[in-house]
Amino acid sequence: MNTVEPIRDMDLVLDVADYLKAKNERDYVLFMFGIYTGLRISDILKLRVRDVKEKDAVYLREKKTGKEKRFAINDELKPVIVDFIKGRRDFEYLLKSPNFPNKPISRQQAYNILNVAANAVGIKDNIGTHTLRKTFGYHMHQQGVSLATLKEIFNHSSEAVTARYIGINQDIQDMSIKGLSYHKAGRGRR
Repeated sequence: MNTVEPIRDMDLVLDVADYLKAKNERDYVLFMFGIYTGLRISDILKLRVRDVKEKDAVYLREKKTGKEKRFAINDELKPVIVDFIKGRRDFEYLLKSPNFPNKPISRQQAYNILNVAANAVGIKDNIGTHTLRKTFGYHMHQQGVSLATLKEIFNHSSEAVTARYIGINQDIQDMSIKGLSYHKAGRGRR
């Protein structure tokens, strides 16, 4: 199994959003929900309209950990949700499958949606459903959120796990290797 990466380039994040918005509103909401909440795909897919309607925060029990979690709905995500759920009934799944009455799309379908969008905008990295969660964490960190806070958001065991998860360890390694110079440190420095 390949490790998936966050989408590090903000322009590519916006390109994926634009592509999905033009193609399918549900798929756009899936992407936006993932990059603005950092929730696992399994938790996003089980949400119903009532879970997000007229809410500033959502409470859920994480499928993977069984822990209760509260997450705030970001001010940029809120209008996306409001527009998407207009006219929808409270019991409906937020991300309904077109093939089944009131069933959410599958994890595989979410994976396919993200890969098609990534390919369409020229992303070459390994992309998967965890890419949304990792993109959320990566850009939160880039905007000054501490690893300690992200560790708590992700329920990770350590900040080191969080750093590796969101891909900043790799960034640091890459910059270190690219910055190595024998010419700058070599002859004449004795």
